[in-house]
Amino acid sequence: MTEKTKATEDKKTIVFLHPDLGIGGAERLVVDAAVGLQNRGHKVVIFTSHCDPKHCFDEARDGTLDVRVRGNTLVPPNILSRFSILCSILRQLHLILQVFLTSELRSLSPDAFFVDQLSAGVPLLQLLCPRARVLFYCHFPDLLLARGRARWWKRAYRAPFDACELWSMSFADAVAVNSQFTRGVVSRTWPSLARRKDLQVVYPCVDTKEKGKFDDSDNGKPLWNGKKFLLSINRFERKKDIALAVRAFAGLDPTSREGVRLVVAGGYDPRVAENVAYHRELVELCEALGLRSMTAKTHVTALQVPDDVQVLFLHSVPNLLKAALLASARLLVYTPANEHFGIVPLEAMLAGVPVLAADTGGPTETVVEGVTGWLRPPDDPAAWTAVMDDVLNRLSADQLAALSRAGAARVRDHFGEAHMAERLDDIVAQMLRARGRTWSWGPTAAALGLGGVGVGALGFVLAAVLGIGRAVVVLS
Repeated sequence: MTEKTKATEDKKTIVFLHPDLGIGGAERLVVDAAVGLQNRGHKVVIFTSHCDPKHCFDEARDGTLDVRVRGNTLVPPNILSRFSILCSILRQLHLILQVFLTSELRSLSPDAFFVDQLSAGVPLLQLLCPRARVLFYCHFPDLLLARGRARWWKRAYRAPFDACELWSMSFADAVAVNSQFTRGVVSRTWPSLARRKDLQVVYPCVDTKEKGKFDDSDNGKPLWNGKKFLLSINRFERKKDIALAVRAFAGLDPTSREGVRLVVAGGYDPRVAENVAYHRELVELCEALGLRSMTAKTHVTALQVPDDVQVLFLHSVPNLLKAALLASARLLVYTPANEHFGIVPLEAMLAGVPVLAADTGGPTETVVEGVTGWLRPPDDPAAWTAVMDDVLNRLSADQLAALSRAGAARVRDHFGEAHMAERLDDIVAQMLRARGRTWSWGPTAAALGLGGVGVGALGFVLAAVLGIGRAVVVLS
């Protein structure tokens, strides 16, 4: 066999399934994984139930990736801001059935599927496409993310979905996780799954190519005329604990804070009630702490901020502005506790910005204490204030430069896009070489399958009764 023939045979068709291809860490990983595998010569197609061109990553809208929106006509994302998990499952099943019944999936003849966030459709994929292999990427167990479990009815409502999550995930040919931290959580949460599956760690990546990186000279002048600023980048969600950054910043001595700004940039979707409510809470917190804040919703207004604004909120910044922020920030303040991985610290270190992060979860695997940044307890704002003060007033230019060089080198050596693409490629190859599978349908599958049909029927009834399901018979 010639090298050319072997190379051709090594190229596979890989289909991605992702619920909502918006802006977030999970979405960034999916886009990077798809681009990485595509760059290695594979044919990649992403199916998703929602992708707003105004609220997605550039690669999902500029033609870099083949993104197809399907399964979004029968079931709404939620019902009166409730039943989100039920609706998500039904939308995924609708998507799979639509691309199968319209022969779109058959024409692609996929060798493998990459499924993340929602595992409910994995058994259906195995039933409809038995020759293809399925890799499920577990960002974090969904049952641990659900809130309100103190109420008995919430626990009762979630019980079948929790069981379905474990059961459906067991049908994957391989399961990957985003960090050693997540691997430990998954093993403790589902010991039976850990015994049957080799949970493989595939770290998210950042684009380490120099091409396209922002330079202050591109705009002719630095942001806000060179004003010092600390940067927080996170979605506007309570679990991200952006309030910790605000409190730590407020803890600085007024003279140390003079001429310095805290910039809070993050994913913000007006459709998401929590995004709206949490942003409002943060604005109120600034007022209570005596900090003048402002919210900018466009690139233009973000660059035209009065000098006396101490806390600036930016909604869903475009990539160019994000790169500009990272190019000029003195410190990245990354506040989530027990973050599953955390891609933003890598982006900051690659840009030469030292990172201050919580000493829990994924950042403990990326940030090296005293070398590329600092790790501090998330329940001790004073400790965060002390690091801010050191960066602003005490560390020398040489010390900051050493942190900058070390951070960039660590990302390039361990978390580049080529590393993740190669790792995923190896897992796909392993799945395709494997002769047997570690799952079987069995009576449990039948019972849970019937339960799933019942839950699905309930969902359609609710949607019809409330008049918002827009249920139509034709799959389109």
